[in-house]
Amino acid sequence: MSEYIVSARKYRPDSFETLIGQDNIARTLSNSIKRGQLAHAYLFCGPRGVGKTTTARIFAKMINCSNPGPDMEPCGECESCVSFAEGRSYCIHELDAASNNSVEDIKTLMDQVQVPPQVGKYSVYIIDEVHMLSASAFNAFLKTLEEPPAHAIFILATTEKHKILPTILSRCQTYDFNRISIPDIVRNLRDIATKEGITIDDESLHIIASKADGAMRDALTIFDQTVAFCGTNVAREEVIRNLNVLDYDYCFSLVDNFLAGDFATAFLTFDKILKAGFNALYFVASLSSHLRDLAVSKAGGLDSLLELPDSLKTRYSEQASRCSAKFIYDALGITTSCETGYKAAVNPRLHIEYALMRLAALSKAPVAEAPKPVVEAPAAEPRRKRAAKTGSALSLASIMEEKSQDKEAQEGQAEDASAALPSEEKVREKWKALSAQYADKPRLASTLETGKLEVREEGGVCVVDFSVNNAAQKQWIEERLLRDMETRLRDLLSCRRVNIVISLIPVQENEEAKPYMPEEKARDLMDKNPEVRAFVADLALDTK
Repeated sequence: MSEYIVSARKYRPDSFETLIGQDNIARTLSNSIKRGQLAHAYLFCGPRGVGKTTTARIFAKMINCSNPGPDMEPCGECESCVSFAEGRSYCIHELDAASNNSVEDIKTLMDQVQVPPQVGKYSVYIIDEVHMLSASAFNAFLKTLEEPPAHAIFILATTEKHKILPTILSRCQTYDFNRISIPDIVRNLRDIATKEGITIDDESLHIIASKADGAMRDALTIFDQTVAFCGTNVAREEVIRNLNVLDYDYCFSLVDNFLAGDFATAFLTFDKILKAGFNALYFVASLSSHLRDLAVSKAGGLDSLLELPDSLKTRYSEQASRCSAKFIYDALGITTSCETGYKAAVNPRLHIEYALMRLAALSKAPVAEAPKPVVEAPAAEPRRKRAAKTGSALSLASIMEEKSQDKEAQEGQAEDASAALPSEEKVREKWKALSAQYADKPRLASTLETGKLEVREEGGVCVVDFSVNNAAQKQWIEERLLRDMETRLRDLLSCRRVNIVISLIPVQENEEAKPYMPEEKARDLMDKNPEVRAFVADLALDTK
């Protein structure tokens, strides 16, 4: 059996031209080499697997090449280049700061720095995970980092730039590495698959690239794992099963269920996903991402924001054309709030199932129901016909049918009543009835009775503008009671096109804001009574 080399090592870039996703950094370093403007210390920052150490090695190889090309590319033939290729170069020294983070380790490095290179012009010292150095080690390193020997160049690499001391940052040229984009990862994986004789479709490559989260090393590792599982012919279904990724077909079918108002099928799909071993919160996050992609497809002209293969872009565009913009926005609001409240839910499964019901209720088209008939005859007419039935014809089905018809008639009457907006007099009359419904909340009932009320029409909607005296009072009503108040007022007016807006009465220059919350009342009392303020200070009382 021949020695196997993982793809992350076998296809590691060996020049700036083959470096993936870091074009600006490669260009800057290449130009600095051409012009002979080499700094003595560099800091490479960025996520894992994006090429920090690889870039440092390429940089060290270029500056030590004896016969560089026109663009300062290494010749690959001199002793320095050959030793780099064989992994025996004495010009490059790598130190792991995670396990060599003491002052003694830094002193050993400082002694080593004084020795000039045997081959090449520079000795390059690459310190990985430099943020792991202790504060004492950093301080011991400062002087050498600021004024090293002419032959020494330091390259510090870290994934956590914020942990580096400012005194270190000020002595280094800093380069921030970006996450590698999905198209760049897919392109590189496609080239490697071609070289290795592996057949794989674009959708599978996109799944691997998305799973890697912007890290090329992770993508190559996942690619090797996938090939080990699937062989040389890789299918999307096998990639999804091997990587335990939620198939996007689930999200497409769920949105179709929501559009049809079919929450029962959505429940069954969710149960199937849970039985497959997927995390429930991961399911909701995937659904939110799907809705986001639908919103981008719906907007048009934003294809660059969809990091998907062309086949999937077409599918998203088709489904987005069947969704209204309001449906997508409301659905995103439901899924994101579901994610937020998931950890606090006592029954997480019910929490998500309730969100699925709300998503299915966004559509106006009911499922498995005949369209409501237009009732032209008076409501008493069908009752006379039903009364004519004999006792033998009476059944549970007929009773349920009668109740259903009565309910439809009531809904039809409610819809007819909501066709016209209520008058201002009617709104003020029902507002008094609304305050009476909150008799169990005396403070709120009093506020509703004494507050300033304005009624106006805006865009075919009756807007009830209710003003209060205090910002805390306004916030309390908006956060806890506004939706309940709107529902009750709409029922009282038999009109759904009614909105309540809470406004704040501006404080006049010659007036003072009235204290409302206990904290405000306590502060007002202390401001007016020095004795109370002194009493609170002496006993260290908490007025909040």
